Amino acid sequence: MDRSKRLIGVYLLLVVIAVVMLVPLLWLVSTAFKSGAENIFEFPPRLWPAQPTLQNFVKVWQSNPFGRYLFNSVLVAVLTVILNLMLCSLAAYPLARLEFHGRDVVFTAVISTIMIPFQIVMIPLYILAVQLDLRNTYLGIIFPAIASAFGIFLLRQAFQGVPKELEEAARIDGCSEIGIWWHVMLPSIRPALVTLAIFVFIGSWSDFLWPLIVLDQPEYYTLPLGVAKLAGTFSLDWRLIAAGSIISIAPILAFFLVMQQYIVPSEAGSGLKG
Repeated sequence: MDRSKRLIGVYLLLVVIAVVMLVPLLWLVSTAFKSGAENIFEFPPRLWPAQPTLQNFVKVWQSNPFGRYLFNSVLVAVLTVILNLMLCSLAAYPLARLEFHGRDVVFTAVISTIMIPFQIVMIPLYILAVQLDLRNTYLGIIFPAIASAFGIFLLRQAFQGVPKELEEAARIDGCSEIGIWWHVMLPSIRPALVTLAIFVFIGSWSDFLWPLIVLDQPEYYTLPLGVAKLAGTFSLDWRLIAAGSIISIAPILAFFLVMQQYIVPSEAGSGLKG
């Protein structure tokens, strides 16, 4: 009986947390679909619009180059994910599977950079971007995020879980280290790669500070900058800002829903007999 009460209490707590987390999102969606005749600040708030309309989305899309912002965000996020998966896996593989002098020191040095806030390295990064003529370029937006210590750590831990028998069998077949990394190791850590891709995609898509610093030409703006621009364009019309926010976050939700099916336990050892 006591166990049943505890379970009920846990589920009620989870329901309350879920409601608290979802209400702001529901209010955002509701505001985006409300017409100008409705009071969006009434109390208690009405989550279901009395007269749902798509005019807010149409006005935002027609009055601002949101198609260009969307293209920029997709391009930057996809390139950032690809570069992270490639570079982080290339760095993590020797740190996990190869024996060389100073390996643990290198790994500790890489991981220690996680504790450095981005605001500390922001100015040196900006100076370097200016010197490399990367301002107002897609590469300039991607530049600070092409690899991460978190990604190297995550993939290193995944590589360490791959059975050594697979690696040894590949070497016996004459596979090079690059071949082992590409044909054996990467397929074996697919769940970790997908997890890293989701984290990197969300981080790149929602990044506001660095693009704001490195860009001053609107044709390179990403969606977060485009949504911020709405506040000045429409003098804080929250319906239009909410509509722009929905356009901004919808691709993230779609990407997560598509990719989550690939986060499954690895079958790297399925071909090995105990």
